[in-house]
Amino acid sequence: MNAEIIAAGSELLTPERLDTNSLFLTERLNSLGVEVVFKCVVGDDRARLSEAVRLAVSRSEIVALSGGLGPTEDDVTREAVAAALNSASPSARRSPMASSGASAAAAAGWPRSTAARPS
Repeated sequence: MNAEIIAAGSELLTPERLDTNSLFLTERLNSLGVEVVFKCVVGDDRARLSEAVRLAVSRSEIVALSGGLGPTEDDVTREAVAAALNSASPSARRSPMASSGASAAAAAGWPRSTAARPS
């Protein structure tokens, strides 16, 4: 099984912020026997983030997003992911990981704070 990690946030494209979440996710996924085959960092731009998610869904079995989902007006992650999944293939939209990511993460022993929370 393979995975792709997308780190969202313009702050991650500056020299002041280091993306340690992707390292953590890679370590956990590897410990579960999942090979991380792609990683990318995308700034706070809805179109770019949506395109990154569409591409990731087309080529990887698991797609994990880190960052975004904050309470600020400039966070476009939810809208970008929704747009990407609405244009994705029907099989991608029905993926068990897409619909039960929090359950899968919890079953793998991940702390609740690192598991995706349903909205």
